[in-house]
Amino acid sequence: MVLLRFTLLALCLPVSLLMAQPDSTAVEEEDYSMYDNLGFADAGAKRYCTSKVFDLSPQKLISIGYDFQGPYSLEEPDGSKSEFDFSHGERLQFNIPVLSRNDIIIQLNVNHAAQRYSGTADSASVLGRNLLERGLRTTGLGTTIFKPLNEKHFILFQGSADLSGDYALDQWQPLSFLRYSAAAIFGWKKHDRLMYGFGLSRTYRVGEMNYIPVFLYNYTAPNRKWGAEVLFPARAHYRRTYNSRNILLLGYELEGQSYRLNNSQAYQYRSNTLLPNATNVAVLNPDLRRGELRIRAMYEFSLKNFIWLSLQAGFRYNYSFQVDNVPKEFFRGFFGDQPYAMENVLGHTFYTMVSLNLVSP
Repeated sequence: MVLLRFTLLALCLPVSLLMAQPDSTAVEEEDYSMYDNLGFADAGAKRYCTSKVFDLSPQKLISIGYDFQGPYSLEEPDGSKSEFDFSHGERLQFNIPVLSRNDIIIQLNVNHAAQRYSGTADSASVLGRNLLERGLRTTGLGTTIFKPLNEKHFILFQGSADLSGDYALDQWQPLSFLRYSAAAIFGWKKHDRLMYGFGLSRTYRVGEMNYIPVFLYNYTAPNRKWGAEVLFPARAHYRRTYNSRNILLLGYELEGQSYRLNNSQAYQYRSNTLLPNATNVAVLNPDLRRGELRIRAMYEFSLKNFIWLSLQAGFRYNYSFQVDNVPKEFFRGFFGDQPYAMENVLGHTFYTMVSLNLVSP
């Protein structure tokens, strides 16, 4: 009987203790007036907009590519012709971050592009024979600066110096033939899916120096399946995003530069362009004004992590392939009437390009 009483007491004791213990889940109503004078440490810090919108195609830090163009012809003003079976060349690009802060981003840009020609040319075809023997090259150095002013406004600046010509890598042409390009844009960052801006550019994309207005427009739809990437008139693309590792771009890009033709003594030709009924006119300072429109589709995807492959194919439409006699650089613009030394006709063709890229996280 005594054992039974002790057993019942042991069973009831924990229950009585639990019933006597205060309820820890009961919370008193807090007096929030004590926080009236409390502020966040960074409340006065200035906030800045970012340089991207959602799902923008990844920026290429290092790009190694190969460009191939199909057959086309070249006709010079004296009637001589060249038939190119194909042209091709490497494309190298490096975008090196120099400074990356909330209030400014600075990058150094290095690029190199070559174009070599394979085919045949008439004996009188001065330009065609020159292209077959020497090809064309561009090597450039530039910078890109993104300066946010606040959460809604920014300034974007791009500048470059390019050495373009028919020189060989072991026989560089003088730096006095550098061509300088620049663009400045004032823009608005409306939200994380839209940014746009307006500016002015000094460019050689159409083959010769020109000053043109530019329009920046980067947009991503609310469903984040499609968008637009535009820097008009240089390029414009519709973007279809399948997922974070697969992107399709449809659009166009203008490419071009002014190339110094260093073998100037060869440029003796019959022409009615420079002077009426002129024969054996010497073009002592020849610059090739090369400009082209590339209508293209690009598929970019991740091979592994930040290593991406870019495949593109499209149609190369010749915009300009004229030769100027340039003792010094001058501005013709869209309305200048200065005659070209050689007004050539270059055929259009299809092209493909592939590149391996290390992209920004």
